[in-house]
Amino acid sequence: MAKKKLGDVLKDARKEFGLSLREVERETEISNAHLSQVESGKIEKPDMALLYTLATLYHLDYRELLSLAGYGVAEGGSGRERQRMSVAMRAMGELSAKEQNEVLGFMSEVRKRRDA
Repeated sequence: MAKKKLGDVLKDARKEFGLSLREVERETEISNAHLSQVESGKIEKPDMALLYTLATLYHLDYRELLSLAGYGVAEGGSGRERQRMSVAMRAMGELSAKEQNEVLGFMSEVRKRRDA
């Protein structure tokens, strides 16, 4: 079985909800052109905040989207890793959408510094 592609997962989820790209844009404030590029695979590793927003909208597993985008999330992971992720996701759920995007932006910056 071929590995799922991020764009296909997102496009399939959008279609399951019966949404157009413009409707998703209205819901998320992510431009429909950008969404289209992610779905078509032209953008293979979109920002983590974008993935979180779409995971929330489409009721998808954020961790799976991160993995499909190449963010190196270990499958299954250790018990401690799963626990940390669970605590982080609960904490994110208590923040506003703007605050969530700020946190994810900070996480992206930390990762960039680490990878530099």
